[in-house]
Amino acid sequence: MRGTHGTGGDAVGDHRGDGPPSADLARAVAAYTARFSPDGGFRPPSRTERQTVADGVGLLLDHRREQAEQRLAEVDFTVRTLVDSGTGRRFAEVYDRVDQGPAPRGWGRVFVDLDHPVRWSVQVPHPVADENTELLGVRVLKGAPGGLLIIAGAHRKSGEGNAADVAHRRDTVFHAVCAELVRRRVAGIQLHGFAQDSAPRYDVIASAGAGTAGRPAGRRLADALRARDFAVCRAWARTCPLSGRDNEQGRAAAAADGIPFLHVEFAPGPRADSPRAARVAEAVSVVTRRWAEGVLAG
Repeated sequence: MRGTHGTGGDAVGDHRGDGPPSADLARAVAAYTARFSPDGGFRPPSRTERQTVADGVGLLLDHRREQAEQRLAEVDFTVRTLVDSGTGRRFAEVYDRVDQGPAPRGWGRVFVDLDHPVRWSVQVPHPVADENTELLGVRVLKGAPGGLLIIAGAHRKSGEGNAADVAHRRDTVFHAVCAELVRRRVAGIQLHGFAQDSAPRYDVIASAGAGTAGRPAGRRLADALRARDFAVCRAWARTCPLSGRDNEQGRAAAAADGIPFLHVEFAPGPRADSPRAARVAEAVSVVTRRWAEGVLAG
């Protein structure tokens, strides 16, 4: 993959010489999501539009950059390459040009590791609404090679009804991309946030969603979190609130057989407090590093 195309408008960093710009991914994501609000813009995509974005991401994963750009351009998406200023790693940013206009569609953004084969994803379906999950997603992406970060493009309460609540709908760009990843047998971890009074005894609620393939990874994650002084409710072992069994991306992974999916809810502290969020990302990397090596089971 080569070059830099387009100007995403949200990256914060330096662009010197002919190479791709250097950017702090956390600041770029924060700038992107800063405009999200419950009354923000969201337009439901058509079947063709959401599939076109998913196809473009798939072509990018196949190292067919030019074809990916051509396909994405059909729906006013494009790709550029960024170098993360913290790690020096290259990422492709798939973004919606319409986001820069007066009427953003709210279809989301994708960051792809360009230096390693993509074998796992971190999914953020409720940015801003589940406060700081978008920034936790960046920490997780940077914690292991071979990752893809997908962030929903609007507050979950945008649009009509639950149209923008991508975790519970199958007719969104977010779901189409996640379904493409499942088709490619890419493992996934989805990040959520809960109010402390929803589960006052716990810092984290870990679940394998609608399936069972993620349970070994879930146990490993729960152990790693406990070792870092987090109280974890393990939804496969006891009754936990917010266990995500009706999550649509989890259902898609369960239907594919053998694709690990984790639905993980975090209390405010592990999301908002920087040292605690760093410990969360370290714990998650215990799982994602194995996925990066191609170990999906066990």
